[in-house]
Amino acid sequence: MGKDLNQLDVGIVHDWLPVLGGAEKVVEQFTSVFPESEIYTLFNFLNAEDEAFLNAKEIKVSRLNKLPFVEKYYRNLILLCTRHIEQFDVSQHDLILSSSAALAKGVLTNVDQPHICYMHSPARYAWDLSHEYLKDIQGRFTFLKREIAKELIYRFRTWDQRSVNTIDAIIANSHFIQRRIYKVYKRKSSVIYPPVNIDKFSLYEGDRDDYYVTASRLVAYKKIDLIVKAFTKMKDKKLVVIGDGPEMNNLKQLATPNVEFVGYQELDDMIKLLQCAKAFVFAAFEDFGILPVEAQACGTPVICLSQGGTSETVNAMGHSDSPTGVWFDRQHEDDIVEAVIKFESNIDKILHSECRKNAESFGNQRFRNEISGFISNGLANGFHSESPDLPIKY
Repeated sequence: MGKDLNQLDVGIVHDWLPVLGGAEKVVEQFTSVFPESEIYTLFNFLNAEDEAFLNAKEIKVSRLNKLPFVEKYYRNLILLCTRHIEQFDVSQHDLILSSSAALAKGVLTNVDQPHICYMHSPARYAWDLSHEYLKDIQGRFTFLKREIAKELIYRFRTWDQRSVNTIDAIIANSHFIQRRIYKVYKRKSSVIYPPVNIDKFSLYEGDRDDYYVTASRLVAYKKIDLIVKAFTKMKDKKLVVIGDGPEMNNLKQLATPNVEFVGYQELDDMIKLLQCAKAFVFAAFEDFGILPVEAQACGTPVICLSQGGTSETVNAMGHSDSPTGVWFDRQHEDDIVEAVIKFESNIDKILHSECRKNAESFGNQRFRNEISGFISNGLANGFHSESPDLPIKY
């Protein structure tokens, strides 16, 4: 290709832009590395302020974005989306950088146009969690709706397997996702952890208040109910729950007086709650998990599941010389109780400064450096595909 990194015309492809979440912050860091890039996405529901945060030259959307009230049902258009992601013309760009949890990886590129995919996860509803997804389909005509969903999933899998074969290089957002990518696609990948804006979360080394904290959108798969149940068995310990969502009423019915729900909190208020807590408790099975890193950035230890992304972002007591938290092995309230007891027995062995130091290894600048290095190395030495041929050079 013969161009320096700063000279590249890069097209960025992202599944969709409903809100500024963790995946969208990856896109924002892409545009920091490649300013004035064009973003291609199926749907864009961001307001002007959030669009400006992405710092893109232009955000191009599919024709599906014009459907009436589409923000209410866009996730149900998955097969239509597979057609429309392929209709984006990205041929004018030197390199394509996709941010994909399902669809962006399917953009069509030229034979001499490298496509690097930052894969947040293979589509869970199509693969390992498809049975759970089908169980969640309830209401009238359940059998019929589930049969239709099974057919849609089957068709999506066919497209999904084909689309991944056109990618020149895959980057996984954790070693856990790296294993899932190989399991589903039989493709090798490199690991670059996603960016966490730790600069907004300052280290607090003062005295901690006598409470534990958890934070999340209150939805079933985040497993906040397990944390609440655990603290109903430890009535001498206070739990503060940050967040709002459809499970709020159910969780309040489970809770005892030592569990306090504070609802949605602005960032500054959430940081104060994180900084003053004894520990942050997290029971979700995450691909990566940004909140546990943000808690550590405040110097707060983390009590979390020993599986998924948190097994890579939290250095557990008994598994590290510089522990930043405690793991539990099962998503069960009794395991959380045991982990809290273990934490309190070893609380002096976990240093707030070590928590902060660990969080700093997941910062924004680190992400930009690793992405730049990966692309520079690929342009110089070839992006390694899993074809029987030599690495692809541009």
